[in-house]
Amino acid sequence: MKNVAFYIVMLAGLLMIVACSIGTEAEEGSTTEFDGDEVLVETTAGTITKEEHYEALKAKHGESALQELVTVLVLDETYNVREEDIDREIQMIKEELDDDFEMWLDYQNYGDEESFRQLVKMTLLQEEAKADGVSIDEEELRDEYEQLNREIHAQHILVEEEELAIEIKEKLDDGDDFDQLALDYSIDTSNSGDGGDLGFFPVGMMVPEFEEVAFGLNVGEVSDPVRTEFGYHIIKVNDEREREGFESFEDMEREIRNKLIDDRVDIQDVQERIANLIQEAILDIHIEGYEEGDLFNY
Repeated sequence: MKNVAFYIVMLAGLLMIVACSIGTEAEEGSTTEFDGDEVLVETTAGTITKEEHYEALKAKHGESALQELVTVLVLDETYNVREEDIDREIQMIKEELDDDFEMWLDYQNYGDEESFRQLVKMTLLQEEAKADGVSIDEEELRDEYEQLNREIHAQHILVEEEELAIEIKEKLDDGDDFDQLALDYSIDTSNSGDGGDLGFFPVGMMVPEFEEVAFGLNVGEVSDPVRTEFGYHIIKVNDEREREGFESFEDMEREIRNKLIDDRVDIQDVQERIANLIQEAILDIHIEGYEEGDLFNY
């Protein structure tokens, strides 16, 4: 279910970009004309007209639906998303969910497949907008993949005071045994009796300051004291290997690309860029109730 979970996260994150503050003002008094006399439903208690149906839908879903339609329309003019790209995304989810696809759509409140297709298109368009001006080459993608696909086997000694950490590092440089020093000094009682053994772990399992140093060490190398929220660590890397059962580069490429883009862009700048595109594109809004221009508030 990895791809499905990733897609839910992508939708949750990227759909927020729609909510940009634009402040477009529609012409006051302008409204779309409907035949209010057309009856859609007759009951013993009365009738429901087309206009009543429209007003109910507008009150319940009108703003979000209009945001979605306008965003897709405007971004589609600037960025290119092919129908086969949308097909690929939907097919990927169908293959994972099999017979549960329709139930999943309903559970996630995505509507029917055609409605979901519109959401997928908007998500892909917003990915293109977010990536606009960001250059990421094949080498960067593969370097990031290799890092994600790597596990290291490390041990550490954790102490509270920097001075003690420096003293322990000097002992190690003089040839003292790492396991014994961990037993004598480390305050990490979960592993001090095992020489501070942390086992194998990939990126994302430790605090960033620890990982930045640990994954930069060669096998057999010992770090200088590293400060984290827990104290001062001395880290030794004993081994490294590829992660068992890790996804292929082809399966991970899009996720990695989005991660690198996220690291390089300011989401506020992306929101403003999309807001400006929409603001420049909207000529008028012919719907009564949107005159104050709150359609794209966030």
